[in-house]
Amino acid sequence: MKVLWLFAHPDQRSLSGALKTEGLRTLDAQGHQHRVSDLYAMKWNPVVDAADYGHDPADRLLVGAASERAYARGRLSPDIDAEQQKLTWADTLIVQFPLWWYGMPAILKGWFDRVFVKGFAFGLTDPATGRPRRYGDGRLTGKRAMVITTAGARAATLGPRGVNGDLNDLLFPLQHGTLWYTGISVVPPLLIPVYQRV
Repeated sequence: MKVLWLFAHPDQRSLSGALKTEGLRTLDAQGHQHRVSDLYAMKWNPVVDAADYGHDPADRLLVGAASERAYARGRLSPDIDAEQQKLTWADTLIVQFPLWWYGMPAILKGWFDRVFVKGFAFGLTDPATGRPRRYGDGRLTGKRAMVITTAGARAATLGPRGVNGDLNDLLFPLQHGTLWYTGISVVPPLLIPVYQRV
């Protein structure tokens, strides 16, 4: 198995950091290959802008069209290209982050915004039907992903009848709207509840 471990937590000494370290150690012990994108350690830029696509800032930036042209011409910024190469290499994506305000940290959302560009992750047409390839039939079909998230709540409060809502509902935009939309099969998430009494 070839795993890209996408990690978004600012503190390596955190529980999240320890979980990542142990996960990578386990992959090594089982003979799997892995690459890591530690977004905070990389000082990943989460902001989409004209420089990502070699686009003239004097012209109006239509992100979908500009990103598709830059991808097709091999002119994406080097940091985006490097992440796409990692994802292309991998057959499995682990997306690990703390659940903040019922979603992923902004740096991780920015990774998807910049890396999953039109032409690479979506926007392909089935030549036989002329219809867009999406929802299980995108360019990233054949890959799988799992979300690992920590949450400052008891597990029961993130269940179907919990006050915080169901975890699968909270992760729906990522698991369904981003990952499965682009063809990636999503396995059930792993929730690590981190509840502390003060």
